[in-house]
Amino acid sequence: MNDKTIKKLIPEFLSHLESKKRSPSTVIAYRADLDQLEKFLETKGIALISQITPNDLVIFRDWLLEKKYTPKSASRKLNAIKTFFRWVMSAGYHTSDPSKDVSHPKIDPSKPKFLSPLEYRALRDIARTDPRVSSIIEIILQTGLRISEVANLKVTHVKDEEVHVEAYATQAPRKVPLNKAAKQALDNYIKTYRPKADSPHVYVSKNGKPLATRNIRAAVDRYFQKAEIGGYSVNDLRTTFIVENLKRDVDLVVLSQIVGHKRLSTTERYLELAGVLSHGKKQKLEEL
Repeated sequence: MNDKTIKKLIPEFLSHLESKKRSPSTVIAYRADLDQLEKFLETKGIALISQITPNDLVIFRDWLLEKKYTPKSASRKLNAIKTFFRWVMSAGYHTSDPSKDVSHPKIDPSKPKFLSPLEYRALRDIARTDPRVSSIIEIILQTGLRISEVANLKVTHVKDEEVHVEAYATQAPRKVPLNKAAKQALDNYIKTYRPKADSPHVYVSKNGKPLATRNIRAAVDRYFQKAEIGGYSVNDLRTTFIVENLKRDVDLVVLSQIVGHKRLSTTERYLELAGVLSHGKKQKLEEL
């Protein structure tokens, strides 16, 4: 076994990520997280990979929480560390994984969950070889459609600059703007990869049958697992859309209408989650 310092292995790991075509933003985020770990371990006199124990990583996790990182942020950093150590083992630099049994901090289940930019970019990266699932992820991230609305979306409802959402249950019909990323994802799937089918629905199976919400949920969940992003579901993509647009100063009323909330107070509940106080001024959605 070739024992190396964590400082020397981090650049090798990042090169590995680049060779796997991970996005530049993902690589930058992993570098920041691992550099933070390396500097923390340095203060404890730990440099070699072989010196790092599970307890060292537990102490680092708890130190992050003491420094007022949210449980969600600490969990994201721990995901990066776990990915790094799996690579360390696969590359033959160590025979055991000290991060394997280090648990994630508990996240308050009472609050809606949303993905960080690093997490939704990682999800995109891992799903891009599956045009159908990639399109579903993109359409929810860029429009905030509910999973049921994605399942019921018809090809004729996709226009150049918007999608039409049909009335259903107690929901009124509405028009949702399409930005460039959402439009490209939809066009790529519909024109190139969608099986020929008599069904009017956008998302169909290989046999041409409409995908049910449970099929969509299961498909996206698989990619959450592949991306090693734990604790999320497809519904959290819609929350991510709302939170990110609030953070980027999109007008609360505009956003409420786009996501189909019956009451403005429903959208206002997300302000605290997004960490913003104002109702925003921008009349146009932001591209995630």
